[in-house]
Amino acid sequence: MTHIVFFEKPGCGGNAKQKAMLTAAGHTLDVRSLLAEPWTRESLLAFLDPLPVEAWFNRAAPKVRDGLVKPETLDREQALALMLAEPLLIRRPLMEVDGQRLVGFDAEAVDAFVGLAPRADGAAPKGNLEGCAASSVKSCDPV
Repeated sequence: MTHIVFFEKPGCGGNAKQKAMLTAAGHTLDVRSLLAEPWTRESLLAFLDPLPVEAWFNRAAPKVRDGLVKPETLDREQALALMLAEPLLIRRPLMEVDGQRLVGFDAEAVDAFVGLAPRADGAAPKGNLEGCAASSVKSCDPV
């Protein structure tokens, strides 16, 4: 079907479930580490620019979760500087197909972007599927 460049946090259970959904729908993935990618201001903005600054952030990132970084109080430049210094803050996954980009894993948005296989009950996948797959959000701490 579609070849997707998929930026993840290696070892993230939520990203593993997302990748499984995409491959079940017949897509192929070029999986890359969000943390190891040499992000620049321009390459990161190519994904984030259409969104409000608050939507750029991984809400499970330890500094956001613990209140040390408050996305609602940051402007674009402050947010970019933080994310370039600490990519764990970037909302994930980031996906790219033929120059088109998507941030996060809202099922309806992903379905419109590349198509998802129906659930076992035949219904279309729904909702935000970005949450931490582990029982404790602590598992999203850096490895």
